[in-house]
Amino acid sequence: MRYFIELRYKGAAYCGWQRQNDVPSVQQTLECALSTLLRAEIEVVGAGRTDTGVNASYYVAHFDTDVAIADTKQLVYKLNLVLPEDIAVFGIREVAPEAHARFDAIRREYRYYVEQSKNPFTREGSWQYYVPLDIEAMNRAAECLLRYEDFTSFAKLNSNNKTNICHVYHAEWVREESDRLCFTVAADRFLRNMVRALVGTLVDVGRGRYTPEQFEEIVASRDLSRSSGGAPAQGLFLSDVRYPEDIFRKSTK
Repeated sequence: MRYFIELRYKGAAYCGWQRQNDVPSVQQTLECALSTLLRAEIEVVGAGRTDTGVNASYYVAHFDTDVAIADTKQLVYKLNLVLPEDIAVFGIREVAPEAHARFDAIRREYRYYVEQSKNPFTREGSWQYYVPLDIEAMNRAAECLLRYEDFTSFAKLNSNNKTNICHVYHAEWVREESDRLCFTVAADRFLRNMVRALVGTLVDVGRGRYTPEQFEEIVASRDLSRSSGGAPAQGLFLSDVRYPEDIFRKSTK
């Protein structure tokens, strides 16, 4: 039987989602907890990879069991007792046997937080960047992302992507508080390091290094060397993953 599991995690202590040799990952930590509680070797498949230090406020993975889970709420409770404090599970649901957490996802959303004043309470979840930024110019630049499909200019070098084509549905900067900015971007898929590279380049628009028109030229060029360096990992959160209604319905609780 196949189950989707909903969780959130803080990425600071992990090499990212994906299991790797000799370094802790979120995938490996979750598999260990599930295997212990279900008394079977459990492999977990995630909705996608997050890199070292990147967070997820909403993440989905799937796993299979030979025996039906009698009480999913009780399993959630036990998992949260076993898992470290920086990983939290909040839902487990049975799905169709062929449902896939990665390949069936139709929309993913990331949020990136930039704190514009020194704040010791938000250092681990934002990029503290003290240069004044023109949010209007950043949004004019971000608008062009919806008009392009090839994001080679923001793809990690040697990442072995089969294609650099993505369809961006939404890209916007919002001032949430007086000193904090949030960039929300949603697409059908993302390339490795793409969001951090976008944020780094858009911040350069905000501080006047590039105009919005020059930013669009960078997108259109399909030239990685023209984009700015990636923004720090700790400000990035995977915030939503969506699926067709007949596969999975996200809990509103």
